[in-house]
Amino acid sequence: MIDKTVASLQEAVAGVHDGATVLIGGFGGAGQPTELIEALIAQGAKDLTVVSNNAGNGEVGLAGLLKAGRVRKLMCSFPRAVDSYVFDGLYRAGKIELELIPQGNLAERIRAAGAGIGAFYTPTGFGTLLAEGKETRRIGDRDYVLEYPIHADFALIKARKGDRWGNLVYRKTARNFGPIMASAAKCAIAQVDEIVELGALDPEAVVTPGIFVKRVVQVGAAPAGAQGATA
Repeated sequence: MIDKTVASLQEAVAGVHDGATVLIGGFGGAGQPTELIEALIAQGAKDLTVVSNNAGNGEVGLAGLLKAGRVRKLMCSFPRAVDSYVFDGLYRAGKIELELIPQGNLAERIRAAGAGIGAFYTPTGFGTLLAEGKETRRIGDRDYVLEYPIHADFALIKARKGDRWGNLVYRKTARNFGPIMASAAKCAIAQVDEIVELGALDPEAVVTPGIFVKRVVQVGAAPAGAQGATA
């Protein structure tokens, strides 16, 4: 019987190793798997390369992982925000490496990894510092930069509901990077608000098929009659 549910957040992040590349979902706080990140901090993996839309907020979630000194390199689109002072301090002190990636390129590089695309040309970034050292090509009447996929060892994502096969549905904009990140990682780990019985999810509403998900953990109290363990 296929059952990808795990009993705790600690079990969910077990095996994340030092030096791993980790995709972390979320757009600001929307869809950020905060509880999985906190479990990763407690787990202790270090020298991580983290790929995310931004550099975290305040001192919780992704910002907490940065503050704990576990991240060697951050690949993101928006490293600066009003409350991104943890990253700002680390970067100014030379304690973290940054690869700045335009958001469209970030999303497409992750999607390309999941789709098996070897590389792609994009006009975004051409003629800027972001294109330095990269292959360029003129196609038609436009200039393009060659970008490569972002493959990862792990992905930490958040969904609204999941079942024991790993099928996931999301809540509105919390969907953001979750689906493409799940497909681009060797091991996608999803925290969900609710684990439901197999067959309870409308197949037409499933955004991330279970084939892309290795572990599912429920965060919060289980509703009456729901299967799966709580975290």
